[in-house]
Amino acid sequence: MQAPKIIAEIGCNHKGSMEIAREMIVTAAIFCKVDVVKFQKRNNRELLSEEEYHSPHPNPINAYGKTYGEHREFLEFDVDQHRQLKAWCEEYGLEYSTSVWDVSSAREIAALNPALIKIPSACNQNKALLLYLCENYGGEVHVSFGMTRREEEEQVVQLFEAAGRSKDLVIYSCTSGYPVPFEDVCLYEIHRLKEQFGHRVKAIGFSGHHLGIAVDVAAMTLGAEWIERHYTLDRTWKGTDHAASLEPDGLRRLTRDCRAVSKALTYKTDDILAIEEVQRNKLKKNQLKWQ
Repeated sequence: MQAPKIIAEIGCNHKGSMEIAREMIVTAAIFCKVDVVKFQKRNNRELLSEEEYHSPHPNPINAYGKTYGEHREFLEFDVDQHRQLKAWCEEYGLEYSTSVWDVSSAREIAALNPALIKIPSACNQNKALLLYLCENYGGEVHVSFGMTRREEEEQVVQLFEAAGRSKDLVIYSCTSGYPVPFEDVCLYEIHRLKEQFGHRVKAIGFSGHHLGIAVDVAAMTLGAEWIERHYTLDRTWKGTDHAASLEPDGLRRLTRDCRAVSKALTYKTDDILAIEEVQRNKLKKNQLKWQ
């Protein structure tokens, strides 16, 4: 079994700071040894109504502005900053990616030509967004299926099939909650997605918002080829995602464990492996042969 690709979802955990974002990239590459670092891109005027934009943050302790719109703008990087983030990722041997929440953001990020672009669960029914990427972006499109009915999953896959892009589509089992209790992770959804869509899409992934790292190894054994987890430098920082994120050592151990277990998921190539020959000759030498 091939080792899964590990995505460190920075999202907005950089707190609006390019300096922190760079530190997170470097740490993810050198210490955690992940494969991909992922951010988010939103056009807040496109996503939010005037009322939503000018309303207070629903959880003021996590707010970075007087209104929800100001909060979201504070955390937003512009396209030139994303270009720099991509360059830093490449400098340290990582793939850069971003979740796009609207067509304007998709247009800007697609122009940077990353290897993959993510559609978050919240946006997987935005047909215009999905079609824009199908028609204007040549890389992989990864789509999370949190908060999604089964008929809606089918609609997403059919849209990519109709556009001739289903073999560039990676779909993710996901439960949208922050954090998600273990009984709501529902790992067998990975098996269901493989049975239903595995022959129609490029791969199946798992996007987790649970605590700890044991679940991710299990997700891999069930067939998830991509493992995505939120990542922060400090779970006590201000912001809504930090508490459901892994700190660097957790992400490092997750990456290590997934790669180790993936090596173990094989059959024996011979009845007696080379590593066993010495022990067999030592420990079985006095046993009678079967007649």
